[in-house]
Amino acid sequence: MTVRTRFAPSPTGFLHIGGARTALYNWLYAKKNGGSFVLRVEDTDAARSTDDSAKVILDGLKWLGLEWDEGPGVEGKFGPYFQSQRQDIYDAYLEKLQKADLVYEDEGATRFRVPDKDMVVHDRICGDVAVNLKTAGSKRFDEATKQEVEANPDIVIRRPDGSYIFHFVNVVDDIEMKISHVIRGEDHLSNTPKHLALFEAFGVAPPIYAHIPLNLNPSGTKMSKRDQGALIHEYVQSGFLGAAVNNYMALLGWSSGDDQEVFSPEELLEKFDLSGVNKANSKFDFKKCLWVNGEHIRSLSIPDLQTAAAPFLESAGIDADDPRLLGALELARERAQLLSEIPPVIEPVFSADISITDAAREKLTGHVDIAKVCSTLVQSLTEVSDWSVDAIKAGINNAAESMEVKMGKLMLPCRVAVTGATSGADLVPMMVLIGKETTLQRIENLPSLLGG
Repeated sequence: MTVRTRFAPSPTGFLHIGGARTALYNWLYAKKNGGSFVLRVEDTDAARSTDDSAKVILDGLKWLGLEWDEGPGVEGKFGPYFQSQRQDIYDAYLEKLQKADLVYEDEGATRFRVPDKDMVVHDRICGDVAVNLKTAGSKRFDEATKQEVEANPDIVIRRPDGSYIFHFVNVVDDIEMKISHVIRGEDHLSNTPKHLALFEAFGVAPPIYAHIPLNLNPSGTKMSKRDQGALIHEYVQSGFLGAAVNNYMALLGWSSGDDQEVFSPEELLEKFDLSGVNKANSKFDFKKCLWVNGEHIRSLSIPDLQTAAAPFLESAGIDADDPRLLGALELARERAQLLSEIPPVIEPVFSADISITDAAREKLTGHVDIAKVCSTLVQSLTEVSDWSVDAIKAGINNAAESMEVKMGKLMLPCRVAVTGATSGADLVPMMVLIGKETTLQRIENLPSLLGG
């Protein structure tokens, strides 16, 4: 069997992490099995579909690296890939059902006669699910009684305005595009018996179904667009790496069978399989996602990190050609969980002036005589000829010995003088990058900046 999977978003909003995870699983399964990943846009809801939403979704998939083999911009022999452009195909399939007397008109709409028998979904994850659509019936909200009441179980497949319903076009497109596997959220499992009935009516064997568990927010309800971490474009803006987001999304409902949690793109592709998909719903953990991203940042080479962080460095006014940048990035990646956190960490290296944070001012209150500490540090560090990590440490230690205090007693005022803050990247390597002259000047200026 030639594996062909698909992701079929509706362009009515942003790319949600639930949809992105579905796309990821389909992409991984297709690539793992030497198949094709198809992207089609379900834009039959003309009132809600927009070109802007379609662009945001496509851009989000590209950022994640989930490039499609067929779809918008990558035309194949099964296009077009926007449902709004496939009306003639749907009309032809409706005619097949009309000729077989499997549809009828109902107040301007077209209904499909559901069979009176069990439709059995053989699902790779959820197991077998049997539903008789006729006896299971349908529900509608009755305005008069303000409650759900029994309704006609036959499926509306075309609205009175001539537009087609999701169930119908979904099946027709899966047939026409020769989709072999449908991997989608468990919330679609209830729709699948309807789809099986349509496949049977067209005399076509259905694809293999795999309904993946839902992705819930920390409170245990389905994630909405308002939940932290729900929208893919916000990951881009915050400074996540696409590979890290894929890594974390994969863990939302799948396990490799061992304790590994951080995967390179190559490892994820090698290890992913539907057999590792859980049946239980997953809960989104933003802190865990941040941790995974930090691990991916630390795994990047410095040149690759510079490329990834370029938009954030440019926004902060940090010169990409500054020879100190690579060394600064080496320090920053040990502390940053997001690309956007890198500029604040390394800013003291490149800024002409620094300001003292309120927290630093408070921390130095009641400290040893700051003026004496600074003058002693300047005197000792002035004598350092080789401006290297070891030589600077020796200089600070000499200053401490002359004041008869431990070296650690001088590190906090030294850090605040050099960086303006009480925490940050490893201080002494930062001092190397900042340079001797600027470092000494900042230490000398600290008492006046503190108002002393």
